[in-house]
Amino acid sequence: MNHLFLTTYDWVPDMPRGFVRDLRVRWALEEAGLPYRVESTPFRDRQPAHLAHQPFGQIPWLTDGELTIFESGAILLHLGELSEILMPTHPRGRSEVKEWLFAALASVEAASQPWSFFKFSGETGETPMWKFFDDFLTHRLAHMETVLAGGEWLAGRFSVADILMADVLRLVDRFEGLADYPACRDYVVRATERPAFQKAHVDQMAHFAAAD
Repeated sequence: MNHLFLTTYDWVPDMPRGFVRDLRVRWALEEAGLPYRVESTPFRDRQPAHLAHQPFGQIPWLTDGELTIFESGAILLHLGELSEILMPTHPRGRSEVKEWLFAALASVEAASQPWSFFKFSGETGETPMWKFFDDFLTHRLAHMETVLAGGEWLAGRFSVADILMADVLRLVDRFEGLADYPACRDYVVRATERPAFQKAHVDQMAHFAAAD
């Protein structure tokens, strides 16, 4: 197997630390026990070489031999295909994991991300746009509450789908958005108590702190 290289920013401000999306990839790599190295790209000065790997100037991206993969969901899918710890080998199990992986991005994060932008900005007054996004997220969380009340993990056993969904919900929980959704909160706690998450989180915080 090729050595895997995870590229993230060399530094970010304090607010997003612990929530930058390279954490999702670190977490998956730690769960699977796949060997990897972390490389840095400048946060403040994004050069053409950065855009060649990530056309929006974001992070992370993963280098696996001659492959370079951007977008955290695509990277997690790739890692799931490398390790049965992260995704089952049988077709039904793989299909279920993929469904929930895309649901985390397209159904839940699509609602939680704009909601979190309002929370970060502090502009959560009774404006039409705030109400729209708050209602949008509320409906998504209500559905997730029902799903998560029915089982420990999304696809039978822990998988990359749980890494992605738990990380999406973790940001909502940061702003106390899961206060009325105990099954969602318990799910986030369960996921983030895993040793692989704990190591990934510590490593990310140390990486950015080293550049201060």
